[in-house]
Amino acid sequence: MKQFAVIGLGRFGASVALTLAEKGQQVIAIDKDEDLVHDVMDIVTKAVCLDCTEERAAKSVGLDKVDVAVCAIGSDLESSILVTLLLKDLGVPVIVCKATNMEHKKVLEKVGATRVILPEKDTGVRVAETLISTSGMVLDQIGLSGNSSIIEILTPQKFAGKTLREIGIRARYGLNVIAIKKKTTTTKNGEEHTEEQTNVTPQADDILTKEDVLVVFGENSRIEELKKRKS
Repeated sequence: MKQFAVIGLGRFGASVALTLAEKGQQVIAIDKDEDLVHDVMDIVTKAVCLDCTEERAAKSVGLDKVDVAVCAIGSDLESSILVTLLLKDLGVPVIVCKATNMEHKKVLEKVGATRVILPEKDTGVRVAETLISTSGMVLDQIGLSGNSSIIEILTPQKFAGKTLREIGIRARYGLNVIAIKKKTTTTKNGEEHTEEQTNVTPQADDILTKEDVLVVFGENSRIEELKKRKS
């Protein structure tokens, strides 16, 4: 069982926290608003009223020990950046942040967010269900008709440095890699810019890196086997 922290208990954050708790996960729910904390305290593992931009306060509730932290502060740009930086400094392995727009999203990615979501595209329930999957490796999952899905999954560490042929995802898991998302960093006018490029025709000799995101299609039972692959 993983340990989660949800910081910011507005509509979106509360939805994430409650869904995680209802699915049996350990959840620390945090907000500066006492009323919002009170609304979830009977369902989550621990509900705390405090300001998570302060390192001492964050450590006091065990934020440095969680597996996944969700920063659901959207309206206060400065606070969301400060909390994301703090979570990064505390060594939280997976940091998922809520953004209000694309500019906000870019900033959060630059300061260390593992994943940034836009609530108008991602519901709290869907994000929570994704987070439960294998230590945050699964970034998205779209259920299709029947018993198949498409998932976006971070490249497991044991796959890094190997080709698709060497990994044998189709032979071993019965799944198809339909795209590979790669991040490229360029320097322009002294500033680094990170862009994501999608290879929609992956070849057997394509070599994977640990930063790559695999877009995989197949039966749900087979996908569950891949999810269990340790990062």
